[in-house]
Amino acid sequence: MLFICYPKCKTCQKAQKWLDQKGICYELRDIKKDNPTAEELRSWYHKSGLPLKRFWNTSGIQYKALGLKDRIPDMDEEEQICLLSTDGMLVKRPLLIDEKFVLTGFKEGEWEGTIQLAL
Repeated sequence: MLFICYPKCKTCQKAQKWLDQKGICYELRDIKKDNPTAEELRSWYHKSGLPLKRFWNTSGIQYKALGLKDRIPDMDEEEQICLLSTDGMLVKRPLLIDEKFVLTGFKEGEWEGTIQLAL
C-alpha cells in the first residue's frame, strides 16, 4: 500500500498511527515533497469510483487562495486533474492506495471496512 500524507497534518498523523497499530505495511510518501502526478491522480480517481471533488483539499489555504470553490464547477475533469497535480497541498490527504482501492481523507470506519475487504 502507498500512504500519501503531509507529516505536519494532524489527520495524517492519526491515520498513520492507526495503520501502525493495525500492523498494516505501507510505503510512506510526503505529498509536499513528492506531489502526485496528473497520471497518478487520473488513475487513482478512476480506480476509486469516487467523485473527483473528493480529491480536493477544500479546507486548504491554497484552495481558498485560488478561489477554487467558484472555479471548479466550470472546469472539466482533465483541467481539475492537471491543477491538482501542480501542488500537493491542493490534494485531499491522507491518501491510501492499494491495487484494489483508493481512499481519500481518513475516516476510520471506511478505512477499516475497505482494508478488511481487500485483505
